[in-house]
Amino acid sequence: MATIKDIALLSNVSASTVSRVLNNDKLISVQEETRMRIFEAAKELGYKTIYERRITKRTEKKSLSIGIVLCQSLEEELNDPYFLSIRQGIEEELKNQGINNSAMFRLYDMETNQMVRDLDGILVVGIINDQALKMISNHSDNVVYVNHSPDEDLYDSVIIDFEKGTERALRHFLNAGHTEIGFIGGVEREHLNHAKVVVENQRLITFERIMEKEGILNQESIFIGEYTMASGYELMKKALNNPIYPKAFFISSDPMAIGALRAVQEAGLSVPDDVAIIGFDDIEMAKFCSTPLTTVKVHTKEMGKTGVKLLIDRIHGRKMPLKVTVSTELIIRQSCGVSQDAT
Repeated sequence: MATIKDIALLSNVSASTVSRVLNNDKLISVQEETRMRIFEAAKELGYKTIYERRITKRTEKKSLSIGIVLCQSLEEELNDPYFLSIRQGIEEELKNQGINNSAMFRLYDMETNQMVRDLDGILVVGIINDQALKMISNHSDNVVYVNHSPDEDLYDSVIIDFEKGTERALRHFLNAGHTEIGFIGGVEREHLNHAKVVVENQRLITFERIMEKEGILNQESIFIGEYTMASGYELMKKALNNPIYPKAFFISSDPMAIGALRAVQEAGLSVPDDVAIIGFDDIEMAKFCSTPLTTVKVHTKEMGKTGVKLLIDRIHGRKMPLKVTVSTELIIRQSCGVSQDAT
C-alpha cells in the first residue's frame, strides 16, 4: 500500500505537506498547482486517507449479506427463551457492526428457499444433522455454528461447557450434604424436513456420571420430557407422587424449573425446605419467581455476539477454524437452600 513518503517523492514535496493537504488542513497554504499534483499522485498510487478507509470499511460492513439459520421451531423458541436470547445477541451485534442486510430462516424450510445461496455468511443456531450441514456448507464457505460444534477442524463454533456448568450445580448440592438428587430435563432434537431426531443431552450424561461416581445414582429419579414450563410442572408432579422422592433436583432449563417449582408448591411443600431446586440458563424470570431460582447462568447474548464477530473475521479472510467456549457461572438464590458461603 502506498505511503505518504511515496506520494511526497512522486509529487516532489515534503511528506508533512502531503499529509496536511490530504487531511484537509485549513492552516496550510500551498499553491493550487501543488495541491492538485499531490492529489493526482495519491490517486495514481491508490492511496486513501484514514477517513476514506473508515468510510470504505463501514460501507463494506453494510454491504455484507448475513443469514441466520434457526434449528428450532417457532414453538420451541417461544417456549424456551434460551435460543431467543442467542438470536437477540446476534441481531444486536449485526446492528453494532453496521450490517443491515440479514435474513432469518428456519432449518426445515431452507431447501425451498433460494435466498440462502446468495449470502456472504451464515450463522447456525442449534443442533444440525449431517444432511443439513452439507447443504449449508455447500452454499457458503463462511459458516459459524452457535450452541453446537459439528466439526471443530472445519467450522467456527461458539459453545458453552454444559459439563462444567452441570458439575458446578451438582457439587453445590453435594457439598450441602444432599445424597438424594433427582434430574428433570428435556430432549434436544435436530430438525429437517419436519423430521425430528433426538440427540444426546450433555447435562444428563454429566449428571449420571457424577452421581454414579458418588455412588448415589438412582435411575428412577430421572425424569425426561420437553423444554417447557408445562413439562417441568408435570414431571415434578410425577416425581412427588412417589412415596420416596429426591430432596434436591437439578433441572436442565429454567422454564422447566419454574414449572417444577409450581408443582412443589401445589403439593403443599416448601422450596427449598422440602425440595431444593437448581435450574439452568438464568433467564430473566428466574429471579422473580415466588422463590427466586438458583441457576447456572449462560451468557446467551454473548454467544450470539461472539458468533457474529467470528463470522465477520471469517468473511475477511481467516481460514483457521476457531472454537470459542463461553463460560457459565452458578447464580445462588433462595431455591437451593444453601448460601454461597456455606459451600
